[in-house]
Amino acid sequence: MDRLVNAPANAAAPWGSRLLGPADESSGRRRLRIQLLLTVPLMIANVTGIFVSIALVGFVLPGPTVFTRRLVLLDFVATPVYGALAVLIGLWWGTTRGLAALRWARDPDQVPTEAEQTATARVPMQLVLFQTMLWFGGVAVLAPLYGVAEPGLIPKIVFGIGFSAIVVCANSYLIIEFALRPVTARVLEAAASRRRRGIGVFGRSLLAWTLGSAVPVAGSMVVAVLALTMDDVSTARLAVCVLALGGAALIFGLLLMAQALAATVAPIRGVRRALRLVEDGDLDVSVTVYDGTELGELQSGFNRMMAGLREREQIRDLFGRHVGHDVAEAALEGEPNLGGVETEAAVLFVDIIGSTTMTTTRPATEIVAILNSFFDIVVDEVERCGGLLNKFEGDAALAVFGTPAPLDDASGAAMSCARAIRTRLSAKASDFSAAIGVAAGRVVAGNVGAHHRYEFTVIGDAVNEAARLCELAKNDPGRLLTSETTIATADPAEAEHWQLGESVTLRGRVTPTRLGRPQPD
Repeated sequence: MDRLVNAPANAAAPWGSRLLGPADESSGRRRLRIQLLLTVPLMIANVTGIFVSIALVGFVLPGPTVFTRRLVLLDFVATPVYGALAVLIGLWWGTTRGLAALRWARDPDQVPTEAEQTATARVPMQLVLFQTMLWFGGVAVLAPLYGVAEPGLIPKIVFGIGFSAIVVCANSYLIIEFALRPVTARVLEAAASRRRRGIGVFGRSLLAWTLGSAVPVAGSMVVAVLALTMDDVSTARLAVCVLALGGAALIFGLLLMAQALAATVAPIRGVRRALRLVEDGDLDVSVTVYDGTELGELQSGFNRMMAGLREREQIRDLFGRHVGHDVAEAALEGEPNLGGVETEAAVLFVDIIGSTTMTTTRPATEIVAILNSFFDIVVDEVERCGGLLNKFEGDAALAVFGTPAPLDDASGAAMSCARAIRTRLSAKASDFSAAIGVAAGRVVAGNVGAHHRYEFTVIGDAVNEAARLCELAKNDPGRLLTSETTIATADPAEAEHWQLGESVTLRGRVTPTRLGRPQPD
């Protein structure tokens, strides 16, 4: 009956109890389940209340006895007939009239209107008020009838029926709240505001205390007053009254307190269970909001918090995809400033050969697909080797190793990455090739731009050298070049995969650079 965007923390019991069924239960079965959870417990509660009233009036409370010849018709006709009629009328009204406000819930996809939300929120109180009318209607009917025959029975009738009425109606309110949790969840989900509905946590606790403690104690006081005003109340009868009311206080107090605590603890357990999933790294978790009290605000607050965390994580992921996860982590951990620091790093520059010709002879969509396939390999190998893909420049890419995340062997990582990219591009059946240049040295790494818009970049001779080596590699058979200086700073395990060649003067430089190429396979 309610569907959240994300999976509830406990799909088997999304409303705090397995008695209410799973989240994926069909609408027909759920409607039948709710009807049974309303009818059967309320029937049991009211029938139990009737027997408690009979026990109090007939055997416990002091005063004239109801079991006399003059009262046979009242005992065995009027009282049973009214009790049966009250039960039948309660069932009929609760099923046909009281639940009429829930007809919208038959359609699992229907969103209740504001009027339907208000009517649904009133159902528990309406049903309880109707029950109260039936119970005190019994007082209004039976007390005068018995009083005509024996005026001394009026206090017993009023107290006996009134005691059961108060306890049963309070118990019924908690039962109805429990059974209607799936419907309440849909109302709260559709509500524009999270205003409190129901009697609240404090009200539930006060209700349990009042009916479990205050009412029995007040009853004992009433019995004591009756014993003081009546001369024929024996010590034994007074003891029976006190024991009966004390037993009722223990039993009904425990029952009502258990119901109130269960209603309070269930939402907290759901949130606690969801928090454990969040601790395990699951951010796609939510709890079903089914409580109309302050605990429902806790549930909806948890869901809003998780929505914020998911949004933040999505932004974090997108940020990392745009600027690199290392740069994103550094920016999130501290206050980023314009400027940079000088550090040792290695730079890899890779560029597709003949891309200008491709763009004039192939459709734009095909060019984009080729570039995405190419960059997929480049990014995969750069990240595998611990580098940062710093820039995409049309059909070229610039990767740095050793900044912002330090590496023990930045030169070796860049050279290993270059060899892996060349191998994968050669193995991939494609009609394009790429040139790669690798260089290492001192660079300035940091944020460059304006205060409101900047990016992480690296500047230095190593960057220029890598770009020139990449340009030179376009005419080299191996398509991959580095420098003697870079090989010298690399770990021997990686350096042994390279060999030195001739010296050339790169464009824009005044000193020769001795080239390095990968060893032949």
